[in-house]
Amino acid sequence: MNAGMRYFGQGIVYTLFAAMIWYFSTDPVYTHLESGKAEIKLTFAHAAKPKGECRTLSSKELQKLAPNMRQPRVCPRQRVPIYVELEIDDQKTFNATLEASGLSGDGSAKIYRRFPVPAGAHKIAVRLRDSGRETGFDYETKRDVMLAAGQNLTVDFKAPMGGFIFE
Repeated sequence: MNAGMRYFGQGIVYTLFAAMIWYFSTDPVYTHLESGKAEIKLTFAHAAKPKGECRTLSSKELQKLAPNMRQPRVCPRQRVPIYVELEIDDQKTFNATLEASGLSGDGSAKIYRRFPVPAGAHKIAVRLRDSGRETGFDYETKRDVMLAAGQNLTVDFKAPMGGFIFE
């Protein structure tokens, strides 16, 4: 094949590639939210309380262990599941039990959920239970918010900062 034909073929391929990039950068049109809508995002990663209490090993139990494994206190690695609820305008929108991540169930429970809502005023209540009790909640936050069309409201959880954070 002569050099002229090779350059012509390369020109065709580059032109088609550029046309594809142009097309997909302008069409199809992506709409994140419908007009007049806002979005509430519930997202956090949180490690709950351990499933059990730490205990002190007896001297007999310590002697059974290898010398490099002898620690006087043993604590369980597993964590209790986290229960979370989200209410928007006095309607329970979401509730879930989140299991701890990790091979031993000792990591953080994670969530990322999006809830499209009409723009305007909303009452939001978020509750979380991370201590293993059966009823009630360890953290609860209620807020009245005003959302503009296209706005994203993120509901995060940070226990050291007192619970839920609305950003």
